[in-house]
Amino acid sequence: MAATSNGNNSEPKHVKMLVIGSGPAGLSAALYGARAQLEPVVLSGQELGGQVSITHIVENYPGFPEGIGGPELTDLFKKQAERFGATVEFDTATEVDFSKRPYRVKSYGGEYLADTVVISTGASPRNLEIPGEKEFTGRGVSYCGTCDGFFFKGKDVIVVGGGDSAMEEGTFLTRFANKVTVVHRRDELRASAILEQRAKDNPKIDFIWDTVVQSINGNGDGTVDSVLLKNVNDGQESEFATDGVFIFIGHLPNTEIFRGQLDMDPAGYLLINRYMETNVPGVYAAGEVADPHFRQVITSAGMGAAAAIQATRFLENEE
Repeated sequence: MAATSNGNNSEPKHVKMLVIGSGPAGLSAALYGARAQLEPVVLSGQELGGQVSITHIVENYPGFPEGIGGPELTDLFKKQAERFGATVEFDTATEVDFSKRPYRVKSYGGEYLADTVVISTGASPRNLEIPGEKEFTGRGVSYCGTCDGFFFKGKDVIVVGGGDSAMEEGTFLTRFANKVTVVHRRDELRASAILEQRAKDNPKIDFIWDTVVQSINGNGDGTVDSVLLKNVNDGQESEFATDGVFIFIGHLPNTEIFRGQLDMDPAGYLLINRYMETNVPGVYAAGEVADPHFRQVITSAGMGAAAAIQATRFLENEE
């Protein structure tokens, strides 16, 4: 089926499975739901494919030894789900009501009544909101050391942040990078003691304290070559040469419309059990919306498949 738009229909559309979000988790759920003949409808959100769609190249997804572009991988996921009968709507969910079944989901394009719902709205990395950040994303600016560290073999990079993620990813990056410089706005880290000590003991890691990144600068070939730093105490600015900027200042799960409907942890991630089940029967969550830990294409895809399998069994048990 081709991607379509529901249009502003006054009559709600009844579906067996509604997938909210179109990243690896959502499209994998759609694939498994479609193969179980649930004819899933996917609300793509603002960006088909989620974060992976803006990843320049994915080298750690099995089956692609030479790597594959993020947009290409997204397109393949989508085509495979559609081949078995999934429908992808370029639409965004705006409101949900999980108080009774079928569950009611409103979107910009219309309204749905869903027997089961798979939520895969993902999480968005916090941005520095500085000049050059957006322009050089995928060309020297990254939010995932595990994904992109390999591209910086023998190069110098900076890590922005002072929490557990920054220390974990910074330490991981030393496997590839020649030098990792941690830039932190305070004079001490927020990371746990063991991660902090591990980073400080690593001869490849340096620290620049009480400093923020003002802008990210590039050279003629469209890649990063330096950053502008500013000391927060004396206001002094300086240019710092680097080949890459890894930003680890946290993620924001895209769960705002589910507040008051589903259980969340203090950071806003949806709480699920090992079967991807939320606290509402027939409502599942998969991918980064419920996973602040792994945040990989393959783990998200696996969670999406598991959610759809559980949704299928849930409907079979009802019958």
